[in-house]
Amino acid sequence: MAVELNERLYISLFSCFIFFLIALKLTRRRSNSNLPPSPPKLPIIGNLHQIGKLVLLHHSFRDLSHKYGPLMLLHLGQTPTLVVSSADLVREMAKSHDVVFSDRPLITAGEAHFFGCNDVIFAPYGEGWKQRRKVAVAEFLALAKVRSFQFISEGEVAVLVNEIREACMKNNEGSSSSVVSVNLFQMMVVTSINIMSRCVFGHKYEMGEIVMEMLHQIGEFSFGDFFPSLWWMDLVTGLLPRMKATSRKLQNFIDHMIELHSSKHMNSHENNNLLDVLLQLHHHPMPHSDLSLLSIKTIVADMFVAGVDATSTTVEWAMAELMRRGGKMKRAQEEVRGIVGHKPTIDQTDVSEMKYLKCVVKETLRLHPPGPLLAPRKTLSSVKLGGYDIPPKTKVLVNVWAIHRDPKYWERPEEFVPERFEKSEIDFKGQDFELIPFGFGRRGCPGQSFGIASVEYALANLLYWFDWKLPDDGTSSSAMDIDMSEASGLVVSKKIPLLLQPIPHPTFVPETCDTA
Repeated sequence: MAVELNERLYISLFSCFIFFLIALKLTRRRSNSNLPPSPPKLPIIGNLHQIGKLVLLHHSFRDLSHKYGPLMLLHLGQTPTLVVSSADLVREMAKSHDVVFSDRPLITAGEAHFFGCNDVIFAPYGEGWKQRRKVAVAEFLALAKVRSFQFISEGEVAVLVNEIREACMKNNEGSSSSVVSVNLFQMMVVTSINIMSRCVFGHKYEMGEIVMEMLHQIGEFSFGDFFPSLWWMDLVTGLLPRMKATSRKLQNFIDHMIELHSSKHMNSHENNNLLDVLLQLHHHPMPHSDLSLLSIKTIVADMFVAGVDATSTTVEWAMAELMRRGGKMKRAQEEVRGIVGHKPTIDQTDVSEMKYLKCVVKETLRLHPPGPLLAPRKTLSSVKLGGYDIPPKTKVLVNVWAIHRDPKYWERPEEFVPERFEKSEIDFKGQDFELIPFGFGRRGCPGQSFGIASVEYALANLLYWFDWKLPDDGTSSSAMDIDMSEASGLVVSKKIPLLLQPIPHPTFVPETCDTA
């Protein structure tokens, strides 16, 4: 019996010794990890107290990066988050570790609105995401497809021009005390939704309320995204119930559209909108392709989320910057009007010749990237970046807003200077990492061509048909006093909407307008 007890004792002591060695090894491994700099954190909330208002994270991150460097490891609640604020580091991510940085963290809004993050924007990296992205690009977002939809953009922008001209006519009919101003952002949202609706469904449908609800909710603070163990707080605050209600409205609408389009003759080869094409692929799949109805729904939802707010916001920022600098507005209008001449419409050939207008768009995207932090990424495995050890499953935020204003890459970085691009080869296609408003690598925005075409065409028409001035309401003493502060959201727009008074240019009158 004594021998047996001694054997058990020895075995227990040996086991404890082995466990001690393993624990010591793991502890040393953690202590030897060369993690990026991190500000001191507090229990539970981590570094949340150091980033100011959550609505303008990109500002707070830039301020912290000035102290801790362009690569920081923050703890936002319970979520380890790597913040990248350097074009050189982004280049290293894209060139050496693109796959490792191509995953997505699951976020509350993505799971609620996109059927469990089964879309293109928020989906985790994998075969399902690859297939959906390939279909979206091939059938809707490729340059040839964008050009085939140009007639839709031309028609809806013509409607926008007519609505603005009607506002001008009200000014002429009323007294000087009842001057009508237009909210360009709101008008562009309607125009963008109409364009997207016709491209996706073949007709215009009233779905602006659903789209704007989704965009607003995606930008709201979620406890589950920062404190996964407190996800239930999103039930208490009402965020989850509101998201689910919006998701049901979206799903019911898309289900109705699918039912309508499925009743059409699917074998006619006359499918001229995205939903018809997707349903055709669903019913007659290509080899190695199986497009489910769920995938169709998520692709459709992505198109509206990605294509509406960003386009409208970019046009508003561009007009605000041009209004603040009359000389640049004059030059842009002279270019547009000189190229178009007295034609009744503007076509894409005209826009392709507007070099200064393209510089204006580039500079707007540099100063005001629609998504200043891009969509969040997540590391698939451990990786070295900038000489530091990055753990697996780390959330990654790229502060493109800070990169675009970095004096290391840009002269006069805080100023609106479209001329900087006139003799520059820098472009926003994801290869020049000091200018990446559409992201980079595998998770770069596939809708770049569609978005740029929409912004350039809308701006060209606004500058061609109208002169613009600030309303005389006492809110601004001069154009330079236009409030350029930012609002919160998935896409960062102007906090104070840009209200302008349009003045029809006397030489340019659309034939479709009643000028009597």
